[in-house]
Order: sequence, then structure tokens, then C-alpha cells
Amino acid sequence: MMLGLNEAQEGVLTIVYRIAEDLQYELVDLKDLNQMILYIGEHKDDFINKYGNIAQASLGVIQRCLLTLERQGADKFFGEPELNINDFISCNSDGKGMINILHSVKLFESPDLYASFLLWLLTELFTDLPEVGDLDKPKIVFFFDEAHLLFNNMPKSVVDHVIQVVKLIRSKGVGLYFISQSPSDIPNEVLSQLGNKVQHALRAYTPSEQKAIKAAADGFRTNPEFDTKEAIQNLATGEALVSFLGEKGEPNIVEKVTILPPQSKMGAITDEERKLVISNSPIANIYENRTNEISAQEMNDEEMNKINEEKQAELNKKEQEKLDKEAEKQRIKQEREAAKKAKNDPMKKLEKKIANKTADRVINRVLNRIFKNIFK
Repeated sequence: MMLGLNEAQEGVLTIVYRIAEDLQYELVDLKDLNQMILYIGEHKDDFINKYGNIAQASLGVIQRCLLTLERQGADKFFGEPELNINDFISCNSDGKGMINILHSVKLFESPDLYASFLLWLLTELFTDLPEVGDLDKPKIVFFFDEAHLLFNNMPKSVVDHVIQVVKLIRSKGVGLYFISQSPSDIPNEVLSQLGNKVQHALRAYTPSEQKAIKAAADGFRTNPEFDTKEAIQNLATGEALVSFLGEKGEPNIVEKVTILPPQSKMGAITDEERKLVISNSPIANIYENRTNEISAQEMNDEEMNKINEEKQAELNKKEQEKLDKEAEKQRIKQEREAAKKAKNDPMKKLEKKIANKTADRVINRVLNRIFKNIFK
């Protein structure tokens, strides 16, 4: 969802993760994933027979999507230390639970990234937390504000995954609340799984808004004392329609209530106040400094450096062999030129001629002596 890939590109990304797993290359952050894609792109012919076709175009699309995510700040959600869900389930010194707030002002500017992070959070909760059955009260409750960002343009496969999590996560001791301007922002399949509903006033000025109000009213169990659709439109500030699950798991009839206002400061806190709250948090120093353990990027860098060193050594060897051959050619050429020059040198010719005459004289003298001795 976060990358916006088509089916073929998702298949290539799946292959990338499978190759990384088989090679025992740990993908910790976006840099690791990008490095892995580069590595596979350079060696894709080595993987095609085992993993199937790996289109270079698909690898390029994935790389561009990763670059976009990195510019949006997605790299801050990956890497180590990894977010530990159990850090949210903690109590203070008085044994009271802690309220954790995701400061997502910047994150809202990237709806796809925000939705993907929340989906990851739901998946982590569902995967990591143990089964605890039907508790009297949940171990932890999540409130997902601006829920329409979570479900906007969400593929059906992802919606099905969210529905599964919403259905089963109660057994993990987790409560989920999706908060949005209108119930129509949340898919009906998800809305039908939410037992506790709190609906503030809705106004209708267009046919589509009237339709949304009707859908919200139909989501409640009818109260014979008032018209739910009309009541939604006439709620005053602080009033709401509520319906919670009963002891046997059935939804109670809708009631009109006045919500107790929050016993806290209304409005945004200052940056100084936020920094003070963060500094006093028991998990403040856990995620402040990021670590960079040995992962795919470092392993790839080491392997690529080794390969590059081997390639460079081979190139140096070939270059040296080429230089040696060239030097041998020059030596032979110089010897031939020297021999040719010596052959045509007048002084050399004279020396050779003198040497030949001298040799002839010596030979003649020897022969004369031999003949004299014979005919004495």
C-alpha cells in the first residue's frame, strides 16, 4: 500500500525479500532495502532460474518509490532500535497506566505513510501480543485519530487484513477506537466489527451528507424513545449518542448522553512543555539515538568491496601483462633495429672486412707452414 506498486512490482519486491532471507542479509532500514535492490539488479541473471523473472523496470519503480518515502520521512520509522509495543504497556510508580501520544502533525502531511504506520502497528499488536482471552478491561487501548487517512484508497486485500485484526485482537487484550468526522469514512466491514460507538453531532446540507447520517443512524440499535437520525443532527456541544456492548456481547440500545469534558488543558502545548514531557518519559532515551548494526547494507558493501577489489586486482594483472608484452615487443624491436643498424654501419663493415683479412692471413700462414713441413 505504502509504495503504490502494481501486482507485478509487488511480486518483484517479494522476490527481493526472499533473496535477502536466503542470503541471510538482514533488511533493517530503507538503505538496506535499496542496497539489496541494487545488488539484485547487478546480479539478476544469477537469480532468475531460482526465483523467476526480475524485471529491471520493476526494480527501478521500487527504487523511485523508496526515494519518495525517504523524502517524506519514512526512514525514521525503520531501523534500530525497533519500536517495542510492550513499551506502550507500562505503568508509572503509582501503578497507573501511561498515555502515549504520537505527535503526527508532520506525519499527516503524508497520508500514505501515516496509514502504513498505523497498519504496521496493528499488525505488530496482533502478531506479538499473547492470547489473554476476554479480560474485564483491556491491557491497552489505541485511539486512531483521522481514521479516514487509514482507509483512504486502501486495497481490498489490506482492508481484509484490517478486518481480521479487528475481529481477533480483542483476545490479545487490546481495544481499538477509530476516530473520524463521519462513520462513512470507515469501511462497513470494519464498522460492523466495532462494538462500542460514540457519535457526536452531524450536519447534513447535501444528499450525500443525508446518506451518511442515515448510515450512522442505522449502525445503532434503535431506541424507541427517539429517532436516531434526527437526534444525530440535533446534538449540542458535548452531547453524543453512545452504544456499548452488554455483558453477553450484544450491543445496547443507543442512548443520548452528555460527555464529561476532559480534565486537562484545552489546546496545544508549547514546544517547551512537550520537550519537558518527553524528557521525563521512561522510554525517552531508548529511541533517541539510532543504532546501525550489521545488516544488508554493510554486508553488501563489504561483499561489493571484496568483489571490486578482486576485479581491480584482475584488471591490474591484465594491465601488467599488457605492459610486459608491450615491453617485450619494444625490446625485440630495439634488438632488430640495432642489428640492422650494425649491419649497415660503414665502420662495422670495415672492422668486419679487416677481421676477415686478418683471418685469411692467419689461415694462409698456417697452411704455408703445413705445406713446408710436408715437402721438406
